[in-house]
Amino acid sequence: MTNQPHRFKLIGAVHLFLMHDKKILLLRRFNTGYEDGNYSVVAGHLDGDEEIKAAMIREAREEVGIELASGDVQVVGVMHRKSNDERVDFFLAADERWPGELRNCEPDQCDELAWFDLDSLPTNMIPYVRRALANYRAGRWFDSFGWEPLANFSSFR
Repeated sequence: MTNQPHRFKLIGAVHLFLMHDKKILLLRRFNTGYEDGNYSVVAGHLDGDEEIKAAMIREAREEVGIELASGDVQVVGVMHRKSNDERVDFFLAADERWPGELRNCEPDQCDELAWFDLDSLPTNMIPYVRRALANYRAGRWFDSFGWEPLANFSSFR
C-alpha cells in the first residue's frame, strides 16, 4: 500500500440573487460569528454529492421558505475567493416566480430580510457579495477576490 499525497480541497458555496421589481433580497447576518450585522444573500455550503442548482434550491428552502425549481435558477457567476481559507463561490439568479411564502426561516442566524434597490444597496454589505453582484450586473462571469494583485506581469514572460 502506497501513501497517497494529501490533496488540497476547496470549499464550495452557493449564493442566490433573488430579484423582484428591480430589487434584490438581502439578509442581515446575526449571531453567526462571521460578518454579523452585514447584509448578504441567501447562501450556503455545498454538502457534497450535490449539484450546484440542487444546493441553491435546498438553501432557498432552508433560509427563506421558498421552493425554486431547477429551471427557475441560472448560474450567473463564479468567484475564486481567499480569506481565512480558499473557496469557490457559485452565484445563481432567480426572479419573479417562486412558490412559498418568503420568510426568515433561520431567525437565530438572520435578524432581517429586506428588499433593496440595486442602485441603493446598504453600506454594510459583505464586500465579496457586493462585488459579485456588480459583476453580475456588468455581465462579468468570473472574478477572483482576496488575492494579492500581481504587481508586475512582465516578470512572468
